[in-house]
Amino acid sequence: MSVQAVLAELPAIDWITDPALVRQRSRDFFWYSPVLKRQLNGVTAEAVACPRDEAEVIAIMAACVKHQVPLTPRGAGTGNYGQAMPLKGGIVLDLMGLNRVIWTKPGVVRAQAGIKLIELDAITRREVRGELRFHPSTKRTASLGGFIAGGSSGIGSCTYGKLREPGNILGLRVVTMEAQPRVLELRGAEIDKANHAYGTNGVITELEMPLAPAWDWIDVLSEFPDTISAARFSEALVASDGIVKKMAGVVAPGVAQRYFKPFLGMLVPGTATSLAMVAEPFLELLPPLLARFGGRQVHAAPTEAAETPLYEFTWNHTTLQALKVDRSLTYLQSLFPAPHHFDLIAKMDALFGDEVMQHLEFVRLGGVVSCFGLQLVRFTTEERLAEIIRIHEEAGVPVFNPHAFTLEEGGMKRIDSEQLDFKRIADPNGLLNPGKMIAWDDPDWTPERKRGFYLYGQADAPAVEEVLE
Repeated sequence: MSVQAVLAELPAIDWITDPALVRQRSRDFFWYSPVLKRQLNGVTAEAVACPRDEAEVIAIMAACVKHQVPLTPRGAGTGNYGQAMPLKGGIVLDLMGLNRVIWTKPGVVRAQAGIKLIELDAITRREVRGELRFHPSTKRTASLGGFIAGGSSGIGSCTYGKLREPGNILGLRVVTMEAQPRVLELRGAEIDKANHAYGTNGVITELEMPLAPAWDWIDVLSEFPDTISAARFSEALVASDGIVKKMAGVVAPGVAQRYFKPFLGMLVPGTATSLAMVAEPFLELLPPLLARFGGRQVHAAPTEAAETPLYEFTWNHTTLQALKVDRSLTYLQSLFPAPHHFDLIAKMDALFGDEVMQHLEFVRLGGVVSCFGLQLVRFTTEERLAEIIRIHEEAGVPVFNPHAFTLEEGGMKRIDSEQLDFKRIADPNGLLNPGKMIAWDDPDWTPERKRGFYLYGQADAPAVEEVLE
């Protein structure tokens, strides 16, 4: 392995070799997790390649295969699990230079992987009055390719589900890691070969995405007497198909009051908080829904006009806002399966109290209104964190472990044979983002707990009802 040989072979590429800058581009938000912070804090590449077009991507990949140099694709680096961190050193492939929109049509856009989501939405709004169906809470900094390679759901999932729902991605252009790289167009069911694969089995250079109508969105913050009341309101909002909405989240009493700085003076102590985005023409439908669950609206303002939009207090940004105040906090990612979700939430509250503070996001999962948890956890030891995860799972609350950097230990919870088979073809030397796919190194791997809800994987994954039997 010789990184220097790759640099010497490709002098026209824009390289970063300054150790401080390379280390910076080798990191993401892995430090949300104290476990990953311990495991990954020293991880760095030896150089960063910044291609300007797909031809340069192909040249870099071919040279890395020739010299057997690991290559880790990266977008803006806004992931939380070390998805784009080079565990085996080598070269980081920074794709932010591939940032053009290829074309737009009513209802669909094709763009390069490195374009920022905020810029993409601005272009599609202007040209075809459309916007991405959903986006992460890091919309203002994240890239499109990084979201598809490492994300799963987000703001808009209350209407459109998660990225694995058929139709939420229409096409991926992927470059293989071979001596003579091929450019493949994945469409239909083939998209899942590279969707949420952390760039372990191909480098995404272009994406074709469906668009939703671009509404004028309003941020709505409301307070409720308790978490369950706020959760019932959010569930009812998502289930109200006639109301156009983009977000429905909940935080337990004390969370917004302690950690959401712009809203500290608005909220009554001891109340739970709902955070919603609703299209402006439908705002007048909220008061009766709020009243039904004992809620009171305390803030409403246009999303685009906000210095910090409300979506940056939801999903993984809730954890970030809390960490700004208390660095001892961390988080979980879980599912409270219907129809017993409210009972499970109450049970976890009774077991953990303020050690695990509820943060809920309501989405559509396989067409059913469902409740994800991104709970805030007061971290003490790794052993206690593992125990908290075990207690949740034994109670019927699957945890998609955010304290693990591999595909299988997180949302998959098992080997995805389709992605493994594709890697064998597209990256036969195992040079792409090595260390992130357990199945490549150990095809016989099985999780400690073999039963569970699989957020990703083939269509034969068990239904939630089977998990709870």
